[in-house]
Amino acid sequence: MKQSVGRILTTHTGSLPRPEALLKFILARDAGEKVDEAAFQTCLRDGVMDIVARQTAAGVDVVSDGEQSKISYSTYVKDRMTGFGGEGTRLSAKDLAEYRDYTVRAVKAGTLSPIGKLPCCVGPVTLKDTGALETDLRNFGAAVEAAQPEEAFLNAASPGVVAVFLENRHYPSHRAYLEALAAVLKTEYEAIVNAGFLLQIDAPDLAMGRHLRFADQSVEEFRKTAGLHIEILNHATAGIAPERMRLHLCWGNYQGPHHHDIPLQDILDVVLKARPDGLSLEGAKPRHEHEWEVLARAAIPEQKVLIPGVIDSTSNFIEHPELVAQRIGRYAAIVGRERVIAGSDCGFATFAGYPPVDPEIAWAKLRSLTEGARLASAKLW
Repeated sequence: MKQSVGRILTTHTGSLPRPEALLKFILARDAGEKVDEAAFQTCLRDGVMDIVARQTAAGVDVVSDGEQSKISYSTYVKDRMTGFGGEGTRLSAKDLAEYRDYTVRAVKAGTLSPIGKLPCCVGPVTLKDTGALETDLRNFGAAVEAAQPEEAFLNAASPGVVAVFLENRHYPSHRAYLEALAAVLKTEYEAIVNAGFLLQIDAPDLAMGRHLRFADQSVEEFRKTAGLHIEILNHATAGIAPERMRLHLCWGNYQGPHHHDIPLQDILDVVLKARPDGLSLEGAKPRHEHEWEVLARAAIPEQKVLIPGVIDSTSNFIEHPELVAQRIGRYAAIVGRERVIAGSDCGFATFAGYPPVDPEIAWAKLRSLTEGARLASAKLW
């Protein structure tokens, strides 16, 4: 993982708006409809090529494939693994449950993604095939070669976040389910790194899980759950160098009250035990922007690189570059300018078809991110 030598590097969390033609294919395939596979593959390849080019044109240094092929950052695994079927218990975020009228209005308005019907684990989890992964690696490799960014990463779900969204109805324990998921995801993790890309492990389960799947747990109980998730994740990534990985922590990429989000100070020491050197976390949302002070008080290992969100991923406000620069400066004062990469709070298209931010505004926000990083660099060097 490159560090910010000479200037602040920029990145984002992974998912980016899908073009309308590709989105139609993704939604149709997820619904089980037949599509022209050759046309889909062409559309996907072109979509990845374009999304990488747009990132570099916007000034983003560390780019991704925008998760163009996936229905979502976590549930995509149901199409790549066996063992999933039926319908799991519907999930409801604790904060949204307390404000039902708002939630209903937001879903109707399209500003909030509904958690619809999701399958559950009903049998042994095994690798179905590697075709979709190989396609992702091939398409992204070609796009990176054409665009020549500073660095490139691909996302993969953590075992824990899969367990949050795809309920276990087969394995005798939560640990057993996590271990089964990790054994399969390990193949994806290693393939991404072996292809020459950074691996970003998306692990909202370490924070969002507290007000979603594990809302009945006390803080101490949840800390133990998060610790278990990290133990399993560390085992799955044991063969990958920490500097080739970054971990994304978040409290849910949706517009909502978020007043039940577990504070960073209650989980940071647990999260820092994860093997990846990069730590991507929210730093722009109103519920978490203040938590840079938590990081300032923490004993952050010297090898860790902070990737704070300095632009929000649920608001259609375009942050002023000066504000972006101010946010970057806070983190540089904590760990040093070289160990800060400016990022976004979360993805701009976490669930296909439900972008919380207008696609063109998302690109404008990314341009503001890169301009803010230039302003911060001028002050820090």
